[in-house]
Amino acid sequence: MYERHFFGARAGLSGPSLRTALSGSFIATSDGMPAVDLRSIAHSLDGTERDHRPLLDLVGDSRFVLLGEGSHGTHDFYHERAEITKRLIIEKGFSAVAVEADWPDAYRVNRFARCEGDDRDANEALSGFERFPTWMWRNKVVLGFVEWLRNANSSRTENARTGFFGLDLYSLFNSMRTVIGYLDSVDSEAARRARYRYSCFEQFGEDSQAYGYVASFDLSQSCEDEAVNQLIEMQRRAMEYVERTGGENFFDAEQNARLVKNAEVYYRSMFRGRQSSWNLRDTHMAETVDALVGYLNRHNRPAKIVIWAHNSHLGDARATEMGARGELNVGQLIRQKYGSDALLVGFTTYAGTVTAATDWDDPGEQKRVRPALANSYELGFHETGIPRFFLNLGNSAAATSLMSKPRLERAIGVIYRPDTERVSHYFLADMPQQFDAVFHFDETRAVEPLEKPERWHDVEPPETYPSGI
Repeated sequence: MYERHFFGARAGLSGPSLRTALSGSFIATSDGMPAVDLRSIAHSLDGTERDHRPLLDLVGDSRFVLLGEGSHGTHDFYHERAEITKRLIIEKGFSAVAVEADWPDAYRVNRFARCEGDDRDANEALSGFERFPTWMWRNKVVLGFVEWLRNANSSRTENARTGFFGLDLYSLFNSMRTVIGYLDSVDSEAARRARYRYSCFEQFGEDSQAYGYVASFDLSQSCEDEAVNQLIEMQRRAMEYVERTGGENFFDAEQNARLVKNAEVYYRSMFRGRQSSWNLRDTHMAETVDALVGYLNRHNRPAKIVIWAHNSHLGDARATEMGARGELNVGQLIRQKYGSDALLVGFTTYAGTVTAATDWDDPGEQKRVRPALANSYELGFHETGIPRFFLNLGNSAAATSLMSKPRLERAIGVIYRPDTERVSHYFLADMPQQFDAVFHFDETRAVEPLEKPERWHDVEPPETYPSGI
């Protein structure tokens, strides 16, 4: 799920040969990427309009821009993605923002951002994000972006408005309720059938993992057929429902029915191993992107989509340890299907603070991020002495030469445990193969939740406190 990230695989290699290539190419000291050479090709950021010009030039006519993040709780990553996305919408005509969030919660934001729905303001529109970790989407940067998007859309025609959509599949029970609610409004008999099918899940008390645990060991408890049949029935009657309620409402309901089908399989797979569940989740997210493309095309909107998710989802898995374990991700699937129409952008940091929890379902805390480990990309970037910069990994021979050897890359999810940092929060990667470009922010600060937990203001002192040595 969100709590940890263990990844990797160099493109073109697999199995033992990959592991040898990855581990054998490291050096023992921290100066593997000559800082002077990196300084000559890095585009320093100064907080002005010029910051994003190299990226926008690199985007060109690409239809998919995947903007990652090295953690789920860093203000700088959220802020930079939001500012880049604004320019992609205004200057490049991007028509949708798709994020690593549950579909029903994000669709509520979509209605508000497109000047629809009943929410009075952006804060109310974001109030659907109640599941841990709430700070991922209920934070000040996202609030400001949603307000901006609503304002930008208010002066546009309906087909020119940019939408906001969720890619994830954790909303099993919320999505069932949405499907039934839609059918109640359009076809009472179909709603009755949906209630009957979905009643298969009732004995688990809306505990998705409890369902997955039981169904994975006792197939007689599986609700797979019910979830599949519900989606098939809705798709079979799509034209009828669209005529009655319009394409927008049906698309939302259909996506929720598809999510129920995929989430049912996902929760059963969780107890069979990480590889299976990870692949199912990222495949669902990539399928949702494809569904958005079809939806936008049907409504005569340009199918140009910005995607926000963790680096581990958006960098090409074949260039990290993930691929060696048979894992894939959204970045790989999008790149394989759309080729040069997709641009993959990573975000890294050396040190600072982050909003994260110590254990799953714990309140978020403002934690201090330890300085990056030796042999990591983040340390190499730190040694340039440039506080914030953009690096084009694809068109610069110098960058490729300097970064051709796989190195450690940091990944902080919603859990951060500095005491096990190397095992919990680093993976091997070949960054020039993983991403087309990268933004580095040397010292970053924690994203600010809209509702700060009691301990959020407490930040542990650095390891050298109080001596400072």
